[in-house]
Amino acid sequence: MRAFRTLRHRGVHRYCFAVLLAGLTTAASMATATAQTAVDQTPETLAAHRGGTLRLVAAASGGTLDPQINYTSKYINLYAVVYDGLTTFRKVTGPGGNDVVADLAETLPAPQDGGLTYVFTLRPNIRFSNGQLLTTADVAASFRRIFRVGSPTAGSFYSAIAGADACLRSPSTCTLKEGITEDPAHRTVTFHLARPDTEFLQKLGFTHAVILPAGTPDHDLGNVAAPSTGPYRITTYDPNKFLHLDRNPYFRVWDAQAQPEGYPDRIEYSFGIPDEAAVTAVENGQYDWLADTVPMDRLGELGSRFTAQTHVAPHPAMYFIPMNVNLPPFNQLKARQAVNYALNRKAMVILYGGPGIARPLCGMLPSSFPVASDQCFYTRGASPSAPAAQWSAPDLEKARALVRESGTAGQHVTLVTANTSIDYAMGTWLRDMLQSIGYQATLRPLSSSMAFNYMQNSGNHVQIALKDWSADYPSPSNFLDDLLGCENFHPNSDSSINIPGFCDKRIQALMDRAKTDVSLTQHQRDELWREVDHLVMEQAPIAPAIEKDDVIITSPRLKNFFYTQVNKLFFSQVWLQ
Repeated sequence: MRAFRTLRHRGVHRYCFAVLLAGLTTAASMATATAQTAVDQTPETLAAHRGGTLRLVAAASGGTLDPQINYTSKYINLYAVVYDGLTTFRKVTGPGGNDVVADLAETLPAPQDGGLTYVFTLRPNIRFSNGQLLTTADVAASFRRIFRVGSPTAGSFYSAIAGADACLRSPSTCTLKEGITEDPAHRTVTFHLARPDTEFLQKLGFTHAVILPAGTPDHDLGNVAAPSTGPYRITTYDPNKFLHLDRNPYFRVWDAQAQPEGYPDRIEYSFGIPDEAAVTAVENGQYDWLADTVPMDRLGELGSRFTAQTHVAPHPAMYFIPMNVNLPPFNQLKARQAVNYALNRKAMVILYGGPGIARPLCGMLPSSFPVASDQCFYTRGASPSAPAAQWSAPDLEKARALVRESGTAGQHVTLVTANTSIDYAMGTWLRDMLQSIGYQATLRPLSSSMAFNYMQNSGNHVQIALKDWSADYPSPSNFLDDLLGCENFHPNSDSSINIPGFCDKRIQALMDRAKTDVSLTQHQRDELWREVDHLVMEQAPIAPAIEKDDVIITSPRLKNFFYTQVNKLFFSQVWLQ
């Protein structure tokens, strides 16, 4: 209970400052973030604003440079100006940024054979940053490599390709010869699907499907960058200190909606700066953008003194608590339900920064989706058989009773979190909560550069964790199938985003239908995802905590704040004064 008193004494004024922050920034920044704004690439604008070095900062690096393996927002958003796929998302601010457009392909192909065949024609004369010409062989090899290197989304995103099932069973022998055929003379690549995938073009626009040279090794590239096709190329990397990007000398604009010319001449990413110090450095103009979440105790000053540099933007994102369904104590349903009942989501909102930028979340679908979670099973006065419309308060007595009934009271539980200020504060609160309902709980904070991979690997025997998650593209599958799909649990692998190790055949069948049944209307598909959300929460492999907006701080010299729905701050389009 000591942690609760501390939050009450210290948190009230922070809570008020967070409300002030949201009120001051929402009117200005939300207009910037949601208004439909296209890329401005007129010769006059390019001449006036081109140049300078964009300086990014983070407490830790994002790990491997391999774009088909890395699954951290710290680098995925950066890769949007380095690599390209056959498709991408339109580079505009506002809702139009959710639209899929052709990228390395000339046009978006219409699906043939009832959604089983897609024929792409490559744009001519595109070269990688090493001067090598892009060919159909590079496309085919890149998709084989997704499976050979164990990309985290190989199963959830690309398993519909014919032959993918064999590749998932035996990655090293993956050929996809029945799934991808080439016609080099006509620059065409044809994808043959084993089953329709209504989100196939969106998935091809995700970072893990970028096209790399055919000779790229079939192993994690680590600290070595692959040649790229975008306006920037990665030139030097020390994961303990820095990451540098320079202009790609072979880049030319083929479609500004897909990959526009970059304004900064150079991008420098610095690591090892704690988030508290990094906020001050960005406020003062030493850096231009902070990758890490702004610490709660700094939100007040942003709302009162740095409103012009602070931006609040909606993005489908959440904090959640995955529980390992294959290890005690959370292999017991009642133990998982107890955590859901005990979770004080209002406290999590306050610890993140207040109701202006976060809201309690009862299910797996944030409200920014057209189909959102609409029932709350785990709140005071509710149950899976009699859900409430929204979350109201935790029910500690019910949680304690469930722990006793599960036979797990008194067991040792270790909670794994990242060591950022917000994750650590939330983790401390959750540890105390676990103790209050009957467990002997310990908190294990890990470096933010390794925490996610550690949580994913079943060999580390993680019982319970705290993690944030953002949409890869605007679909419920990003939250339900990605995080809880049977195909996304890979024992003893750092690329196993199904952290709970959850697999329910009935739920999986519903998710597969939502993804593959081309006869469904959008309303019917939405209803399927809502049913999946309900069934998942009955099983409670995850305790959703909060949905959160994106709070971004930039330097005084950064202009043309260009925030897209998928890639967030789009680095190539900012202007530096």
